[in-house]
Amino acid sequence: MSTLSKINNFRRGVMRGLTKNIGKPKTERDIVLVDKTEIKRVLICRPNGRLGNLLLITPLVQEVAETFPNCKIDLFVKGTLAPIVFENYQVVNKTIHLPKKPFKSLVEYMKVWISIKSEPYDMAINVDQNSSSGRLAVRFSRAKYKFYGDLDGELTESKTDYDHIAKYPVYNFRTYLTKLGLPKSNKIVASLDLKLTDAELDNGKKILDLITPDPSKRTICIFTYATGAKCYSGEWWENFYSKLKEEYSNYNIIEILPVENVSQIGFQAPTYYSKDIREMGSVLANVDLFIGADSGIMHLASAAQTPTVGLFSVSELKKYAPYDSGSVGVDTRKCMPLEYFQIINSILDNGKLKVYPKAV
Repeated sequence: MSTLSKINNFRRGVMRGLTKNIGKPKTERDIVLVDKTEIKRVLICRPNGRLGNLLLITPLVQEVAETFPNCKIDLFVKGTLAPIVFENYQVVNKTIHLPKKPFKSLVEYMKVWISIKSEPYDMAINVDQNSSSGRLAVRFSRAKYKFYGDLDGELTESKTDYDHIAKYPVYNFRTYLTKLGLPKSNKIVASLDLKLTDAELDNGKKILDLITPDPSKRTICIFTYATGAKCYSGEWWENFYSKLKEEYSNYNIIEILPVENVSQIGFQAPTYYSKDIREMGSVLANVDLFIGADSGIMHLASAAQTPTVGLFSVSELKKYAPYDSGSVGVDTRKCMPLEYFQIINSILDNGKLKVYPKAV
């Protein structure tokens, strides 16, 4: 680990220690929300710029929008991807961006906090209780109702899917609302959703038809890359791809490439490469199955409402596995190759009987 990484880890640890108790006494105050229509401005804090983490808060954004239909949402994030991910979310008013390197952008850094303080928010929500910046933003806001994202011990025992990073913020938010006097919701948590338009879906189909050898056939898309230890070796992918071709010779098999433009199978399959996140999502929305390791692209496929097989060997399956649209996470340390194909067969067979809904 580099010296800079060690310093950043130390800084994060110190900040978490300093902010972990922020807001806890206030969440116990007896405040009642009499009329939901009074919530018109909401701040959701997830100061993280990774594609996957932004897509994983789309269920919470949908939950807040449904709970408070008259509200507009501001997102406190990092990076430049949030406006792209939430482009078709009419409920999202704007995104507030925290600089990636605060000490090198002190003026911009201070402007962010001033803007949060100056906005007349009615409610502020922190997504991740371990985010010091998220907790500070909620504390710093002038919102009457403040939720710091603290975990609910009772829910961890009663909800079998509580550990999922896209779901527990929704469950915790619902619990917080009951403390404000609102009835408890037991609805199924929404799917990840990129909200692709019909025009985007049509464009994705056109692009896919140009890539595939036979557009009349169904298509399987693989993504052979991932960051760090989550990335499977070239040998693993070579073996998997060889068996995939043999088993599904009547399917088109294409590979979507990462921004690094590398392939763990040596570019053997027809490839698609783009830096346009929404275009990538539109292409993925038109394939019949996506297979790839835990990554932002895996979550993008899930948010495109495409049946997704997520391959897990390092990260927590319960926390990050794709869900809905027939999707499933596979622990490759425990699952034998034969079982992979039984899972794939099951998803594809269901796909013959069911048209998976596309987000509009």
